[in-house]
Amino acid sequence: MAAETALPGREALPEKSTGGQTAFAILLAISFCHLLNDMMQSLLPALYPMLKSSYALSFGQVGLLTFTYQITASLLQPVIGSYTDRTPRPYSLAVGMGFTLVGLLLLSLASSYLLLLLAAMLIGTGSSVFHPESSRVARMASGGQHGLAQSIFQVGGNVGSAVGPLLAAFIVLPHGQLSVAWFSLAAMLGMFVLFNVGSWYKAHSAARAKRRHTEAVAPVSPGQVRVAIAVLLALIFSKYFYLASLTSYYTFYLINRFHVSVQSAQLHLFLFLAAVAFGTIVGGPLGDRVGRKYIIWVSILGVLPFSLLLPHANLFWTTVLTVPIGVILASAFPAIVVYAQELMPGRTGTVAGLFFGFAFGMGGIGAAVLGKLADTVGITAVYDMCAFLPLIGLLAALLPEVERRKG
Repeated sequence: MAAETALPGREALPEKSTGGQTAFAILLAISFCHLLNDMMQSLLPALYPMLKSSYALSFGQVGLLTFTYQITASLLQPVIGSYTDRTPRPYSLAVGMGFTLVGLLLLSLASSYLLLLLAAMLIGTGSSVFHPESSRVARMASGGQHGLAQSIFQVGGNVGSAVGPLLAAFIVLPHGQLSVAWFSLAAMLGMFVLFNVGSWYKAHSAARAKRRHTEAVAPVSPGQVRVAIAVLLALIFSKYFYLASLTSYYTFYLINRFHVSVQSAQLHLFLFLAAVAFGTIVGGPLGDRVGRKYIIWVSILGVLPFSLLLPHANLFWTTVLTVPIGVILASAFPAIVVYAQELMPGRTGTVAGLFFGFAFGMGGIGAAVLGKLADTVGITAVYDMCAFLPLIGLLAALLPEVERRKG
């Protein structure tokens, strides 16, 4: 794609910039803010044991907290993404982080269950604004390396999700609910960084607007687009249901089957989460190099041999097998998001909101369904059944050759 005319005193950022340069400072900024955002988001579920005890909550009330958070964090994302596709809002990123800031302060000071629900709603709203707009900025700053940009952006969230529960364990649980307010400093830092990102976004929005006429035509027919999006959503279902079995219940599985200590189980979980973070980093750049459809194929269906072996392995091989599972499975998401954005040109925010929101929702639903199933048939049986979920990756055969058609 031809380069656009630069704004006075600034470098234009078309799909492929003149020098093929990627704005790494912007990518690192939004990745860092993704770390802060997901770290703060993960505080809420980490606090459930304390909140349940302090407010004498039932499991049903804890579930309603999760539902309130997830419904705002997942269902609002495609709505916000679609709106900002039509009407760009460069400073909405900082505003979204502001919702999280208010939610954290309210969570720290809440004196009733209704206020806890409102805090959960505000925190979820902040996430629903952050993800689609940040994904748009990542694409703008990519210099044509869209997969690399998505990987850099997404790995920040992986790190934040892993760090949040640790901070909750070492800071909030020992010092009580009021100490949640300290994390509002992280939200304020995020707002400052995102305000500056918004200024960059605004300065480059003119070049982005000029590109819209070249992005308006999809590379395949509308029918193929609909089929491809349905397939990608099915793959997200497979990926996040299987991930839920590991992120939510892996420690229980290890303790139940191998009788390891809680500390040992947490170390095994950390190793898996580190593998997920690494897979996120490599998935995007590999998609740029070898084609996103091939990465999607390998990253979903390629997990199958390892997932089938996992329920039958001893402790050592269970530990070994979860590493390639984490790496291979996590490599899918950056490729899926960028592939979908290429299917629906000009609708970057809508696509990002749809897939981030659906992924988040599937993770939450998967955790709830698998938890109920584990109560009924046992945690080991759950892993036996989840082992076959990657077979859904066979649907990737229905995906069109978008990049080849684009030439």
